[in-house]
Amino acid sequence: MKDFKKIRQSGGITEYRFTVNDLTVLLMEEHSAPVATFMVTYRVGSRNEAIGYTGSTHLLEHLMFKGSQEYNEERGNSIWTVLQNVGAKINATTWLDRTNYFEMLPSEHLETAIAIEADRMRQALIQDSDRQPEMTVVRNEFERGENDPWETLDKNLWATAYQAHPYHHSTIGWRSDIEGVSTERLRQFYDTFYWPNNAIVTVIGDFDTQQVLSWIKAYFGQYQASPQPIPEMYTTEPKQEGPRRFIVRRSGETGIIGIAFKTPEGLHPDKYPLAILRNILGTGKTSRFYRTLVDKGLASSVFVWDHPFRDAALFMTYAFLTPETGHQEVEQIILDEYERVKAEGVTREEVERTRAMIKAEIIFSRDGCFSIAAALNEAIAIGDWTYYTTYLDHLGAVNKEDVDQAARTYLVENHSTIGWFEPVTAGEGDEGAPGSDAPGPITNGPRGYRSDTHSPPSVLEDAPTAQSAGRGAGGLELAGRIHDEDVLDGLRLVTMPMQVAGMVTIVGSLYGGDIFNPGENDVVAEVTTSMLDKGTKRRDQFAVSGLLESVGAQISFNSDDYRLNFSARCLKENVPLVVELLAEQLREPAFNKQNLTTLQKRIVGNLRRRGENTDYRARVRFSQISYPANHPNFVPPLDKQIGDVESITASELRGFHSRHLGLGSMIIVATGDLDRTGLEQSLHQHFSGWQMVNLERPSLDDRRGYRNQQHQEEIVTMRDKTSVDLVSGLVVGIDREHPDYLPLSMGTYILGGNFSARLMATVRDKEGLTYGLGSSLGGADNGKDGYWTTQATFAPGLLEQGRTSILAQLEKWVKHGVTAEELEVKKTTLVGNYKVGLATTSGMAATLLDILERGKDCTYIDEYVDEINALVLDEINTAISKYILLDNLTTVAAGSIDQEWQPLDGT
Repeated sequence: MKDFKKIRQSGGITEYRFTVNDLTVLLMEEHSAPVATFMVTYRVGSRNEAIGYTGSTHLLEHLMFKGSQEYNEERGNSIWTVLQNVGAKINATTWLDRTNYFEMLPSEHLETAIAIEADRMRQALIQDSDRQPEMTVVRNEFERGENDPWETLDKNLWATAYQAHPYHHSTIGWRSDIEGVSTERLRQFYDTFYWPNNAIVTVIGDFDTQQVLSWIKAYFGQYQASPQPIPEMYTTEPKQEGPRRFIVRRSGETGIIGIAFKTPEGLHPDKYPLAILRNILGTGKTSRFYRTLVDKGLASSVFVWDHPFRDAALFMTYAFLTPETGHQEVEQIILDEYERVKAEGVTREEVERTRAMIKAEIIFSRDGCFSIAAALNEAIAIGDWTYYTTYLDHLGAVNKEDVDQAARTYLVENHSTIGWFEPVTAGEGDEGAPGSDAPGPITNGPRGYRSDTHSPPSVLEDAPTAQSAGRGAGGLELAGRIHDEDVLDGLRLVTMPMQVAGMVTIVGSLYGGDIFNPGENDVVAEVTTSMLDKGTKRRDQFAVSGLLESVGAQISFNSDDYRLNFSARCLKENVPLVVELLAEQLREPAFNKQNLTTLQKRIVGNLRRRGENTDYRARVRFSQISYPANHPNFVPPLDKQIGDVESITASELRGFHSRHLGLGSMIIVATGDLDRTGLEQSLHQHFSGWQMVNLERPSLDDRRGYRNQQHQEEIVTMRDKTSVDLVSGLVVGIDREHPDYLPLSMGTYILGGNFSARLMATVRDKEGLTYGLGSSLGGADNGKDGYWTTQATFAPGLLEQGRTSILAQLEKWVKHGVTAEELEVKKTTLVGNYKVGLATTSGMAATLLDILERGKDCTYIDEYVDEINALVLDEINTAISKYILLDNLTTVAAGSIDQEWQPLDGT
């Protein structure tokens, strides 16, 4: 097309340069699902900031959602509203080297996303009236991060490792800069970096190239290139001339160690051998640190991380210590392993196994148009988008000697920074209050900040898990492509072929969750599940893991209230091996006593860290007030959980396994590049002869939640927390299959289900009181009488104002209900989400499994959309007034506040 010059092609992606203004465009047509991802990446991140305005890139990202000339609140077409109303998944992220804005949406709405992104590229409003409330939102995001000991340690590690380079400060910035930066400074930042010649547009998915180029020309062609050259960041970090150390001491439960070494910029050829070294040390059960730390019970988890950045970065190791484990002991083990690698090198077997793992992971990452766009986004930030498409070629050229040399070059003591988090015991109010979950295992994800980190949860629990279906509302008729048949007595196999070359996703479940725990011990089912991947009667855990990791395959297990769940990902040719090892781990776990002892230490460490998290503390206390102790929705106190874990024996686990696990309730769902016949043969071969167990779901008639209890309030006081989590709700007394549940779900979604819902639109966007809040229904599967809640996070000093604002919205919602316009808009939103979700094999597999576990037929994947569209206003408002009785609310707040709801001194 005229005005677009084709620059190069790589990995199925074509680069164009829009000659009108030097905008770079990356296109990849991919028609496996009727969705597309549109992303704009700006070459600006926190590395482009300086003292006085750190965090400006991120704060500006927030303001970019406040409106543009054509899309704003006053015109009744705000960015969130327009895009979410067509079912788009929309957000933005900021990191060290880039900022990106993206939409994943039904492809028929792609033009809308292009129009909006073009308009805010040069016509964003950026008003002072928006900056002040959004500043408090971002400050609350900062406060949320400060609540987490690991995030605090990580922030200090980077600040200590870097003295001159702007990687010194985190992306969110320093608190005083967040509070003090002016709107004029943000506008100046915008006018410096937000230009077509400093941006890359990426479009992946179901579209026509010529049509998309014509839209890009129409909407982005109105702008010229920047009138001034885009400023270059020229500061380099001086050579480090000795090791650096620091300690963070504050309230907490378990210690953490972080160790970092300087490494080169992302496009340096040594980054490839360093990636292999990173995995050898810290990825999988065969990794060196798993063997020396996790398997020995010294750390509950370890991760090693060396993300490629535009400039020189850090090779980082984090170890999360088990209780009673000393920092010095673990630090020395890590440093000794570094020295061993430098002296003796790695093995060729380690290199090949790691190469296979990385290769498979990259193939898995191409599952869906958004995943591809997100990976390109990071490659753009490094400096060359073909880093993504050529990565495996470069990795394939790495040999053992390259890895050994990289270790000797970069694991240098004088270039190291070591940080400890030392927990300080402090009173935390009610000693009987439960602990809480940390936000999952600490992952090796980026230090980025995203607008949806605490976004409203998906509350339409009646929807399939992934909130996904395809053209079910638009003609795809998915059920006709699904093969559903028992392959063994008591083993149901459901398969759905998808156009994802070379990869397969497998998920499944069987009865064997917490509801079947024997006696008074509440963790038997959970610990039994956790021991499944710790070795079998035929092979120890390292032999099993070695087989999987050598081909890049993954198998994982977890349990919930009712079911034992498993999932696997692998390349198509490795399905027989995965099925064999899945069956071996399910049927013949070893329950080795030494492995159990180690696991107990790790679980106790994780439980103690749960006590540090305000969100979970509030939610768990809510569960204890709302349900009797024998109800599945009741979460036991922390000391009870720890005592149960410490007292459990291998013989108890064997007994539970032999009585409860077997064929009978087993469901397996497989999606992707499938060979159904081969999969059936593997299942026959490895699951035939397993015992038949006919478990039935226990009745809950004698242990219902406290439906009509009077209003209660409770404070869980925790020290050294800069943000308070607030949970307010009640038991609704119905499950997912009740006819009132879907109408109540829709009403709840309208109240607080996404960014354009009432709560976010008022309490966050207009008043600026919180970073995240929402409303949800939960705990209503498997016949359980569920609960309804609102959840929010506030600075201690804004808690009372936040409570009042939420209550005002609740009173209006209950008294007046929702409107016909809101209902029709959210129907469109959910149907759009339903289509978008099926873009991945994992989304499809999770959706089908959820449907089957509910006892529904596969045809429900199409029928669900009809149920949504059939909802009428009166039944929704009747459900709201019937079940949401504000006089019966239970409210729990957890954080640094006293029993009078006032901030503790110093917060």
